[in-house]
Amino acid sequence: MRTYIVLIAAATVVIGLTLFVFIADQRPKEVVSEGEVQSLELKNGMKVVVQENRRAPVVVTQVWYRVGGSYERAGITGISHVLEHMMFKGTEEMPAGKFSEVIAEHGGRENAFTSKDYTAYFQRISNEHLELCLSLEADRMRNLLLSEDEFLKEIEVVKEERRLRTDDKPTSLTYERFYASAFANNPYRKPIIGWMEDLNSMDIDDLREWYQTWYAPNNAILVVVGDVRAEEVFSMAKEYFASLKPADIPELKPRTEARQYGIQRVAVKVPAKIPFLVMGYKVPVLNTADNSEEVYALELLAGLLDGGNSSRFSKNLVRGSQLATSVSANYNLYALHDSLFTLSAIPASGVSTEQMENAIIEQITEIQQEPPTEAELARVKAQVVASSIYEQDSSFYQAMKIGILETVGLGWTTMDEYVERINAVTAEQVQHVAQKYFVEDQLTVAVLVPQPIDGQTLAGDALGAGDRHAH
Repeated sequence: MRTYIVLIAAATVVIGLTLFVFIADQRPKEVVSEGEVQSLELKNGMKVVVQENRRAPVVVTQVWYRVGGSYERAGITGISHVLEHMMFKGTEEMPAGKFSEVIAEHGGRENAFTSKDYTAYFQRISNEHLELCLSLEADRMRNLLLSEDEFLKEIEVVKEERRLRTDDKPTSLTYERFYASAFANNPYRKPIIGWMEDLNSMDIDDLREWYQTWYAPNNAILVVVGDVRAEEVFSMAKEYFASLKPADIPELKPRTEARQYGIQRVAVKVPAKIPFLVMGYKVPVLNTADNSEEVYALELLAGLLDGGNSSRFSKNLVRGSQLATSVSANYNLYALHDSLFTLSAIPASGVSTEQMENAIIEQITEIQQEPPTEAELARVKAQVVASSIYEQDSSFYQAMKIGILETVGLGWTTMDEYVERINAVTAEQVQHVAQKYFVEDQLTVAVLVPQPIDGQTLAGDALGAGDRHAH
């Protein structure tokens, strides 16, 4: 199984694909070190970040590309994910399917995923096989064959994936239409999997151009976490990646969302068993906020509303009034562009989506009118901080956090600020962001309106939409 997010390395120039501007030769930049993490930039612009972790003789390697669904233009939506699939379809040195086979033969596991802001490829393997992973990734970074025959087969796989995970899954389809309605010109309005109409018209030349444009060392980050020595990883990275030629990476234009004029509503009428509600308020993220304190306050607000059994949603809407079977709040402070603070719910039997929406707004209004108590805020802070600390027990999630921060331009050192910034948030700041951003003119509401199933059982009435998709 692969996912909506992974792309990586190469060796020389690929089958007739023209490389762009060559950056003049220069010495690698000096190693940057903080705690267990060290980073180095190669002469071709590729960033290498290493975190030493000696708990087990295992290493996680991840190659991240600064490209994903939000980079795509109209007419080729889904192309980043299609290319992720094709990255496993062979080079001259490693025929189609051989990459995964070689990793498995050496006791490793590999996969990939595509998100709105990045694509990543990863392996988890014994540390003695690190060099193997780096050599394979470097080979496919610039040497992918991109056979038309393989493309024609794989595009049908992607279309079927879209049918199974979106078209035939009511909640996922609702999320898709929700984002398309919430944003006018923010690139997050496009689905990662792509619109079926664009998948139908996509051809191999589109894919070759996308690969040539974005899959280059100066648009990639290598993250290695595990039982390794940083200087040895840097040496291997220079050996396999430093000779790869950089490309002229297109500069992204600022994407400021157009003003919204009142609540936006969308109804999704498809065969389903139960109704579903999604609400979203437009909010800044760490990359876009004028005041970063607001971002951490929004992070705590999400924990206040949906932070376990003691959270307000669970206590008041699920166990208390029993209006909902589930309610959740989600916010991603590490996005590339302005995003949405989303609230979703499955109403209890006999409860309408309108009642559910009003109940959620009532919970928000309470915070707008009166800040949380110091005791409640301290509990939420402890939960949020503990969750962040627990992630450090996993080499994979350590690498994930580094990769995300690097690809969206925040830098891996940002993760060291998280606990301090969260603990500095006041109850009044939480109240302030609720008052400032949770207003009607920034709200979009999507409702799944169940239609008769006609005796068929759909596989999709469980929640499952999100930024990343496995396949």
